[in-house]
Amino acid sequence: MSDIDYEVVIVGLGPTGLTLANLLGRRGIEVLVLEREPEYYGLARAVYTDDEGLRIFQTAGVADELAADMNVDSTVQWVRGNGKVLAQFNETARPLGWPISNFLYQPYLENSLERALDRYPHVTVRRGRAVTDFDQGGEFVDIEHAGCAGAGYGKREPVTDPRTAERVRARFLVGCDGGRSVVRARLGIEMSGTSFPERWLVVDLKACEGVDAFRHLPYFDFVCEPGLPIVSCPQPGGHHRFEFMLRKEQTKEEMEDPETVRRHIARYVDPDEVEVLRRLVYTFNAVVADRWRDGRILIAGDAAHMTPQFIGQGMNSGVRDADNLSWKLTTILRHGADPAILDSYETERRPHAEAMIDLSVFNKNLVSVDNAALARARDIGLMTAIRIPGLGSWIKAAKMKPRPRFRRGAYLGLPRPRVRGVEGMLAPQPEIRTYEGKHRRLDDTLGLGFALLGYGVDPRRALSAADLATLHALDATFVVVYPRGGRPQGKPGDGRDDIVDIEDHTGTLTRWFRKAGVRPGGVVVLRPDRFVFGTAASGVIAPLIAALRRQLRLSGEPAGSKATEAVSSRAEAW
Repeated sequence: MSDIDYEVVIVGLGPTGLTLANLLGRRGIEVLVLEREPEYYGLARAVYTDDEGLRIFQTAGVADELAADMNVDSTVQWVRGNGKVLAQFNETARPLGWPISNFLYQPYLENSLERALDRYPHVTVRRGRAVTDFDQGGEFVDIEHAGCAGAGYGKREPVTDPRTAERVRARFLVGCDGGRSVVRARLGIEMSGTSFPERWLVVDLKACEGVDAFRHLPYFDFVCEPGLPIVSCPQPGGHHRFEFMLRKEQTKEEMEDPETVRRHIARYVDPDEVEVLRRLVYTFNAVVADRWRDGRILIAGDAAHMTPQFIGQGMNSGVRDADNLSWKLTTILRHGADPAILDSYETERRPHAEAMIDLSVFNKNLVSVDNAALARARDIGLMTAIRIPGLGSWIKAAKMKPRPRFRRGAYLGLPRPRVRGVEGMLAPQPEIRTYEGKHRRLDDTLGLGFALLGYGVDPRRALSAADLATLHALDATFVVVYPRGGRPQGKPGDGRDDIVDIEDHTGTLTRWFRKAGVRPGGVVVLRPDRFVFGTAASGVIAPLIAALRRQLRLSGEPAGSKATEAVSSRAEAW
């Protein structure tokens, strides 16, 4: 088997695998997704996504559809057992073009993402297939998979039928197969971190037909009650989740008993007006894999890191992994970049994932205080903090959440020359105005690859023929950003056939350019994930493009393969 069958094989059809498959599919990459479960699990686990997640779904072409099934701009609050509000987060600003706080019902999200794959004939999904073995050579990975009866959401190991075994060859293998990842286990990768002893009872509810059972529970509440810490989470479509912290003496069997569940939810709803979809006692882990890459095999999502549920960032960390991997795999497969750029996947994503885990553990400790005296001190501290100028607005805007900014010296891009530099930082996404007078989100004008934004100037102006050839080979988009009222008038200019010109009618990009130290005539290079690769002053863009070429280790020609040739026309079409 000398030729490859697929460019990328993804193991796992959860949110991370689905996002990665959609992002690669939209970029024309031939993908096989293997999922051990013959049928969709159908119950909710993740409940939240943020503006970063929705922006990534926008790149995948599915954000508007997904957001239509979410509770957007939701208020999050910490309350006492009597309902008194201790602190609130209710920010409505949209610096990335999407609401910051959004609650979802995971089956809606996963079904939409799986349906979206139908638009890509070069993406193949095979359910009921479990990976049983794999090995890699210099330019490929051989993967063996077999028919599988599935394992559900419990601890039961999946059973495979060796008579149905098949082998495929791919350029890359990505394990998005969850906390008990087969890919990670077969690579012998350990996970480090903490397993917490606290147990919680999760209860997923659905309002009975024709009953508005949750109208009085409009917000996401962390109920900071020492005797019984509770999480109350509204979800779309008449769904709601409660989580109750167990005392040490309470057993799993006792708490999962229907009568115990009925008694607990009766504090908030009429048990006769709801259907209990799931009741489960669980513990949680805050762990990270010791390494995320082994040659052409990578892991992502829960296979690489597991985040406690207390800030809703477990799924979103996996979605960010998928975004980071998708454009780097595409740049290798389509544009000849060296696979060594995949080393930056872990160096970029690990610190952010770890910071999310740390914040989640902090919030868990805040909510689950079971000592009355300590709880009173916590309540006073929260109520005081929310009233302090500056600190209160910082809390309300959720500024404690780790910023989408890579650690200095650990990312693919120009070095950050100063503390407030924008290199390695996620660019804003304001609404812009096209030359036709239409309002659009910025990313919808930038294409799916690299983008060069010129501040009031055509960014191609100072480029050599060789630099232009490099950027065209990367399918880069060239953009002129005019300030409001700053479009040129008079006779038409030349060479505007492949330039995008936009007007910054809100002033957001103009202010961001100034903050970044980019003066009129300067250029910003954005990576396909909209993190800043680098900036350059007017007339000195050549070193920036040379750095891009050097860091991508461009070979001049993309890696050839039967699969690459087969989907080249599809890549152009999508």
